Amino acid sequence: MTLVGAHVPNRHPLLEAAARDADLVQMFLSNPQGWKKPDPRDDADELKASLLPIYVHAPYLVNVCADNNRVRIPSRRILQETCDAAAEIGAEAVIVHGGHVTGEGNTAEGIVRWRKALDELESDVPVWIENTAGGEFAVARRVEWIARLWEAIGDHGVGFVLDTCHAWAGGEALDGLVERVVEATGRIDLVQANDSKDPFDSRRDRHQNLGFGEIPKEELAAVIARAGAPVAVETPGGAEEQAADIRWVRDVLGEGRE
Repeated sequence: MTLVGAHVPNRHPLLEAAARDADLVQMFLSNPQGWKKPDPRDDADELKASLLPIYVHAPYLVNVCADNNRVRIPSRRILQETCDAAAEIGAEAVIVHGGHVTGEGNTAEGIVRWRKALDELESDVPVWIENTAGGEFAVARRVEWIARLWEAIGDHGVGFVLDTCHAWAGGEALDGLVERVVEATGRIDLVQANDSKDPFDSRRDRHQNLGFGEIPKEELAAVIARAGAPVAVETPGGAEEQAADIRWVRDVLGEGRE
């Protein structure tokens, strides 16, 4: 059985999972738009004891590829702090966007900076890098650059997270995408199943509920089915809407429940 769940509010993640009939949860441990260190959680022991797999998403601001050290250095710091906090709750992995080079640099420099960031990171929780929707010098938008990134950092044991909306918006054809990603990285550890509000190659990261966006349903379904990985939906709405998306994924996988 494929585990299927959702990104949920972080206050009561186990209750949120139950409300969605989710097999796993993804959550933030701190403000996704801030640099503040995650606070200790009162429910850390409960989360650690739970059989429900928990995936932690690092803040959106993290960009270890940035030229500006006022972004790059805080990014390394909060990635470390997020990994430490994730270990406290027994998380499966910390998910982080691939990032992009800013200023006058180029994509190759971003790969060097990723290597340095991982060289300095000390974590018992694995880091999984997610493909991104935009950024002219993004290191994880196009599969060709993801392959170059993995040549440099693959020996660090990093995982890969495939976001379907990001791939579509980033200009990667979904036909054959799973095979190209696996050739580049050797793995897909998690699928973030999201439809898109925008056309192909829009470079816009705007998620939509499954089957209601611009991605052809059969192409979206094929990526989810072929990936052979756990699935988390990051779609709009609350428990009811995400529960419907979870059911959509299970139907695609032929694992619908009564």
